[in-house]
Amino acid sequence: MEKQHIPVLLSEVLATLDPQPGESYLDLTAGYGGHASKILDVTRNYKNSVLVDRDEFATDYLKSKFPLETKIENTDFYNAVLQLIECGKTFDIILADFGVSSPQLDMENRGFSFKYDSPLDMRMNQKQNFTAADVVNKYNERELAEIFAKYGEEKPGHAKLLAREIAHHRPIKTTKELAEIIIKKSRYTKVHPATKVFQAVRIVVNDELTQIAKTLPLIPRLLNQNGRVGIITFHSLEDRLVKDYFKKASNLGEESELKIINKKPIIATPQELVINPRARSAKFRAATRN
Repeated sequence: MEKQHIPVLLSEVLATLDPQPGESYLDLTAGYGGHASKILDVTRNYKNSVLVDRDEFATDYLKSKFPLETKIENTDFYNAVLQLIECGKTFDIILADFGVSSPQLDMENRGFSFKYDSPLDMRMNQKQNFTAADVVNKYNERELAEIFAKYGEEKPGHAKLLAREIAHHRPIKTTKELAEIIIKKSRYTKVHPATKVFQAVRIVVNDELTQIAKTLPLIPRLLNQNGRVGIITFHSLEDRLVKDYFKKASNLGEESELKIINKKPIIATPQELVINPRARSAKFRAATRN
């Protein structure tokens, strides 16, 4: 599993968050531990660190990878933050990587990727009942067009065309079926025509943007003074939420909770893109607690 997962922007994350021996660490989307392992290699403070992921495959792997004293939580990051605040926990470093992990994309049966002929699933938390099949087969044409335009950032006219075509071909059972329907009604560019629709459906299935919007204002309550928070996003909708929140939280004069570390988002170097093409859309923003 470790060979399949290459953490994005790893050197930039380490340089910016600057972990020190003894510091406490919270990873809100720990995945398969790529960033966490390198940060904890420096801090060595497993006892006061928490690794969170809503994917049970990921947390099972984390439990086998890290010492028993490391606290590992199988829940979504919003509920994890609420629980930690209620317990009065604070941390020196907080990291969130809002992308889909490489193993999620590469597991055929998870239905995240149009590379495979898989059931329409896309659940990060496999305990929930709501799947991509529910969105694709039960949403009406107007609802589909709206989510394709809003969350996939498709042009409204094309979003309506795709919604109509999908509704006409129901029931749709697999990722390949869905992708082929989209391809027939789309122009092929550098980006696969199904990318935006798959992104939109995945966001709806996992309630991703709502989770981010609710979580961001709570983060300062979990940070020690001079603590650092870093957030990695993979599309403009996520990045806009982070950018706007950081700007708001740092522009309140003496009442500002955060101070932005990097005014512009950090992106992958050409060298990283050679070994990890999935980093091409990653953006990293960071701030410190006042």
